[in-house]
Amino acid sequence: MKKTILLISMFVFALLIFAQQAERKISIIPEPVSMVKKGGHFVFPDQVVVSISQAEKSNYLKNLVEERFSTAPGKRVVFVNSDNSDNNADIVLLLNPIENNQIGDEGYTLQVTSDKVTIHANKSEGLIYGLQTLFQLLPPQIESNKKEDNVSWQVPQIEIVDYPRVGWRGLMLDVSRHFFTVDEVKKYIDNMVKYKFNMFHWHLTDDEGWRIEIKSLPKLTEVGAWRTEQIGWFGDFEQPDKDAPKNYGGFYTQDEIRDVINYALERNIQIMPEIDVPGHSSAVLAAYPELACFPESGDHFVRTGATFLDWNTGGRPEAIYENTLNPANDKVYEFMDKVITEVAALFPFEYIHTGGDEAPYTFWEKSSDVKELMERENLNTMAEVQSYFGKRVEQIILSKNKKMMGWDEILEGGITPTTGLMSWRGVEYGIEASNSGHMVVMSPTNYVYIDYMQGDIATEPRVYASLRLNQTYKFDPIPEGANEDYILGGQANLWTEQVYNIRQAEYMTWPRGFAVAESLWSPKANKDWDNFVAKTENHFNRFDYAKIKYSPAIYDPIVTVTKKGEDYYVALDPEIKGLEIYTSFDASTPDNFYPKYTEPQLIPRDAGIMRIITYRDDKPIGRLMSIQVDDLKKRVR
Repeated sequence: MKKTILLISMFVFALLIFAQQAERKISIIPEPVSMVKKGGHFVFPDQVVVSISQAEKSNYLKNLVEERFSTAPGKRVVFVNSDNSDNNADIVLLLNPIENNQIGDEGYTLQVTSDKVTIHANKSEGLIYGLQTLFQLLPPQIESNKKEDNVSWQVPQIEIVDYPRVGWRGLMLDVSRHFFTVDEVKKYIDNMVKYKFNMFHWHLTDDEGWRIEIKSLPKLTEVGAWRTEQIGWFGDFEQPDKDAPKNYGGFYTQDEIRDVINYALERNIQIMPEIDVPGHSSAVLAAYPELACFPESGDHFVRTGATFLDWNTGGRPEAIYENTLNPANDKVYEFMDKVITEVAALFPFEYIHTGGDEAPYTFWEKSSDVKELMERENLNTMAEVQSYFGKRVEQIILSKNKKMMGWDEILEGGITPTTGLMSWRGVEYGIEASNSGHMVVMSPTNYVYIDYMQGDIATEPRVYASLRLNQTYKFDPIPEGANEDYILGGQANLWTEQVYNIRQAEYMTWPRGFAVAESLWSPKANKDWDNFVAKTENHFNRFDYAKIKYSPAIYDPIVTVTKKGEDYYVALDPEIKGLEIYTSFDASTPDNFYPKYTEPQLIPRDAGIMRIITYRDDKPIGRLMSIQVDDLKKRVR
């Protein structure tokens, strides 16, 4: 009798597991071009046979499939080489013998029937992305790094046709403000490929550190890669003692650079290096002060983030300490030639990014050398001086069979037709450049600067601006008025002034990275905010199994304060549907037995703190927000 009861219980449990899997919604990020769900499922057997086109020579696909199906599912994976889809394989990966013009180089078709999964693509990169979609069709436990029991490893019968909207789908990681190890950079790249990004913009140099070995200029890493530890918080770092030990930093050897490049290329991710000049060059001047306008000043050292620029000018910053290369010194161009020669030899990608942003003119305006240059070259403004510098650097880059790209400030003094532009201060500069025949990458601060706070300042590391997920989701890489033929694509940027480890980098990237991925890959007509939110929550579950950090800020309401007479009112707006908000002003911790928020609340005269929490389905889901009333009153609009 006991044995019978046990068998029945096991059967019922199995049915429950199967039902849960069957009810699981399809949550593919980015949203495919077309998707038709059929009835039924394909259940993977204990031994998964994978057929791969004989023309496919990369081991990465095999390693990817084997790692995914052998780890969490615990299945045995067997590979066969075949160009025939009519075989007994469970997964068929085929390169099209005749090119499918609809899907291009990165697209794929995916078909799941009752007996197999078939992915077709024109090139290997399409097979990579088809597999990522397949993994997203599987239960979220597929992301686990250990065997997961009691999971029905099945996918719905479905037909998908998919290809990207734009070619350049990027994320930028700043490794100057915070140095990330090779393994950490690889981990960041691994997460990128899951969401069909294909461009890693590697910000390698800045005022806070030089991170790439240049063998002909050894002091760049001997001196320029190391600085004093930061004291304080972003926007309020203390000025360091010049004699304090310079024990924070690091750099990548050229062998490590090659390793990361090859790692990325296997995953269809190109890497664009950035050498930020002529501004943001404190690390260069610390190593080679003779490249400054005033080398004898003694103020050249790798910055910690403490104030060295005055941003209260309403425009271009004023420099307190010199951080720009001297455009009138021929030694600067000899230096750039050495740097570009080695960078070009390392990176196969066609573009080298040379920055050009936020270059203060303060010390140029004081320099007799620069004044002589302006007279000799008939230059009337400092923007034209920077243009002169940029054009000389571009000639060096072109001589190495590469192209130059820069931030949108380089437009101000004029650029050559061959220079690419990255539009960060807004879309208008990208629109202008595209209509002037320049290749453009859209990267505007108000949509894709993922170093900005993504929730309330009460829950986030303090930065000078905010960017909620819903705003990022509105990003359009091809804005109205732009010449589409000159839009390469778009990317999000993670600056790391306030990012101190890889976990925080993950937190800042995801889920805003989901929104960017969908904006760059999916047809504009396929984007839907409510559907995206549902998918995002599913991917939170996947990230939990993968142990990848993400921000739960979507569950925190947006706080707005207004004043009427002597009274202050707090409005709380949820970012997503289905949330209930509960508050307190009496220093206690609210729960769902407190009065529910329905309208702007009057701040009691004797209140010292407001606490806020969100619930869904009678369970707390948001973070407990605690905001001092004095701080609330400072938010009045």
